[in-house]
Amino acid sequence: MSSRIEDYGLIGDCETAALVGRDGSIDWLCWPAFDSDACFAALLGTRRNGRWLIAPSADGAKSTRRYRGDTLILETRFEAADGIVTLIDFMPPRGKASDIVRLVRGERGHVKMRMELIIRFGFGRDIPWVKRADGGALLAICGPDMTVLRTSVVTRGEDMTTVSDFEVGAGETIPFVFTYGPSHLPVPAPIDAEQALRDTEDFWAEWSGRCSYEGEYRDLVMRSLITLKALTYAPTGGIVAAPTTSLPEKLGGARNWDYRFCWLRDATFTLLALINSGYTGEALAWHNWLLRSVAGSPADMQIMYGIAGQRRLLEWEATWLPGYGGAQPVRVGNAAHAQLQLDVYGELIDAFHQWRMAKLDLGPGTWALECKVLEHLAEVWNEPDHGIWERRGEGRHYVSSKVMTWVAFDRAIKSAERFGLEGPLDQWKVLRDTICRDVCDKGFDSGQNAFVESYGSKMLDASILLLPSVGFLPPSDPRVKGTLQAIERQMMRDGFVLRHDPRELPEEQPAEGAFLACTLWLADAYALAGEFDKAQALFDRVVAVANDVGLLAEEYDSGARRQTGNFPQALTHIALINTAHNLSDARRPAEKPAVQRTK
Repeated sequence: MSSRIEDYGLIGDCETAALVGRDGSIDWLCWPAFDSDACFAALLGTRRNGRWLIAPSADGAKSTRRYRGDTLILETRFEAADGIVTLIDFMPPRGKASDIVRLVRGERGHVKMRMELIIRFGFGRDIPWVKRADGGALLAICGPDMTVLRTSVVTRGEDMTTVSDFEVGAGETIPFVFTYGPSHLPVPAPIDAEQALRDTEDFWAEWSGRCSYEGEYRDLVMRSLITLKALTYAPTGGIVAAPTTSLPEKLGGARNWDYRFCWLRDATFTLLALINSGYTGEALAWHNWLLRSVAGSPADMQIMYGIAGQRRLLEWEATWLPGYGGAQPVRVGNAAHAQLQLDVYGELIDAFHQWRMAKLDLGPGTWALECKVLEHLAEVWNEPDHGIWERRGEGRHYVSSKVMTWVAFDRAIKSAERFGLEGPLDQWKVLRDTICRDVCDKGFDSGQNAFVESYGSKMLDASILLLPSVGFLPPSDPRVKGTLQAIERQMMRDGFVLRHDPRELPEEQPAEGAFLACTLWLADAYALAGEFDKAQALFDRVVAVANDVGLLAEEYDSGARRQTGNFPQALTHIALINTAHNLSDARRPAEKPAVQRTK
């Protein structure tokens, strides 16, 4: 039986990440990179699909946990009948190899411990050859992959599992260091576990110390920023949506997707979160990843790319995995990468505009790229697409997609006028006005006094909450006010915002959990309209469902009181950062992210 999603903590080295349960088991790790095959896949199956457990031998130990300050060092404290032990888990900043370090530190008494290491490469299917190497290290090899376990305690093989039974006393520390390397290269050199701990703490302390946000939500914002940094693939600057695949949007359901890729949809949200918090270096790395990934014909622009800008993210099913809580299928890759989503063009142009507004340098070829993108968009903006939520099946004229094409031309006009850039402004202005009329004529339902999901539809959609935030219409516009009221009536469950209108498929409700980022988008819309009490209530509600170490998934099932969807989710944490800024800067409206996108 899988642990609850919120029972996991995150460790990582800014190239990959692992999920550690409150029971001391690492149940998910793709190695050596976010998009690699998992070697621990118990999260989507059973212990036989790979995990690494370190915990007291006897049942009944009480566990509590925390991160060590503003770091990604996870400390799990086990209170057993015979004493207290702290398990310190972390991944040092990537050196020549990738390491997971686990330190078992005795705090009081003597506690008998159990270690079980089950390595299953290939997403929990492939059993490696295991042998002793020089110095007593345990070497596991399977195809291109190699791991090395080094520890001071005795280990033995037991039913295709490496186990160790040991005891730790007060004042003692027992290290376990698990290292990855390509199997065709020499065995990675050992590292000093205690020095690695000091180095890792120093790395995160220095990084966290650069945060410029000093509002009342600093702890929440800092944990979200650390999570965002942990989801960044440092060699390229790409930021994955989540480190996991196929955690279900509905418990036991089939809406299970691979999120270990980078979405253009998140571009402007991400830039604002980083820039406003003082992380211009990370914002520049994200911008450069964006520029490289979309290079080529604008007609070939995708909605998502791999961590290095890869384009073929072919989708297949790992049929041997039973799925999280039985939710099948388990998908690897994402077929939505080939969809047409018109909103990405607006996200791209808006991201570049926000970069200029922040007075940060752009590459010399950026404006030429933007002009080519707009030339293509002028030809395709009125085509149906698959929308921000990547609906599979026939395309539609989604309101949010059309609005983002408006954003593309609006931001290009503003960039040209404010920064002296040359372009066909008259043509762009005509297109901007044409798209605005088109959306207002075809995307607004006067009967509901609200903008709807798509042209001709009666259904609402949470993405239309972004209309005032992107500057399409002011928050004082009666149509915007009517849309917010309609969302409140039809699209909320237990105080959280749903992504899709529940009236669409009433027999399948609840089709998924409430979408946490969308709940924060409603808070932003309230903040923009000056309704700060409503915005604060929504923000507090989202924060309240974070787990004990401040992590949030994509969605929340209020009925089951469970987090759902891939975890931790970058977009949720990005939205939390931006909403915190909106609320903290309530008396300085020009500095709010919700206002920045309207300029």
